[in-house]
Amino acid sequence: ELVGVIVQFGGQTPLKLAQALEDAGIPILGTSPDMIDLAEDRERFAKLVNKLKLRQPDNGIARSRDEAAAVAARIGYPVLLRPSYVLGGRAMEIVDSEAQLDNYIATAVNVSGDSPVLIDQYLRDAIECDVDALCDGKEVRVAGVMQHIEEAGVHSGDSACTLPPYSLKPEIIAEMERQAEALAFALGVVGLMNIQFAVKDDQVYLIEVNPRASRTVPFVAKAIGQQVAKIAARVMAGEPLSNFELFKRDLPYMAVKEAVFPFARFPGADPVLSPEMKSTGEVLGI
Repeated sequence: ELVGVIVQFGGQTPLKLAQALEDAGIPILGTSPDMIDLAEDRERFAKLVNKLKLRQPDNGIARSRDEAAAVAARIGYPVLLRPSYVLGGRAMEIVDSEAQLDNYIATAVNVSGDSPVLIDQYLRDAIECDVDALCDGKEVRVAGVMQHIEEAGVHSGDSACTLPPYSLKPEIIAEMERQAEALAFALGVVGLMNIQFAVKDDQVYLIEVNPRASRTVPFVAKAIGQQVAKIAARVMAGEPLSNFELFKRDLPYMAVKEAVFPFARFPGADPVLSPEMKSTGEVLGI
């Protein structure tokens, strides 16, 4: 007998299947398909962010070339362009002018009502951070706050990062944890969530929320020595977080993740890091 399906452990693809599975009468364990859509749908999510009074980089959505040019002009260049529902940073690009925007739309994406392009203010020289957290509907626990080495704008899968953060002020870390808790409850998260933040001039900007396990979960689990994914699976199956040990936060060491790149095997590949992911693995150092 099928108890239910977990869609949080397979990246972006299972999230796209969640609504179809629920429509077919198959129970989804963990965060509901409607809440997954709320986190993934840019326009719905923007309303939630405003309701929670959180700060995001100025952004907009465009369904045509003219709309894209108007949104970019309103925000001001440089802007970050990407298709909606994207994984691995595919077809993501930072553009500095309307000419670059035209080239992006002509070559990278097919902009239409069904496949809009998302346009974000690019925060130059900002510090990017990842937060992995678990929620059971009643309690939120942050498993790890990671600070990226590369500036915001390099894909998170290509950035080296440290756990704990190496230069962030304690009050900045506390603010990210506060926002993570507010978002987890507002999105009805049951199981794992990953949040990406950018910090610029001591202001915390929310970049995006992924209502699933992120590629950072194995790194966090190894760094703190606790089975984060296993705990999340048991929470999705109905166990409360109170059944489990608190996550270790005051580590007596620095854990560092570095991306592994295939440039030696692909000599023609562009080694300049960008919003489009290029790494094929990662290593952990203590």
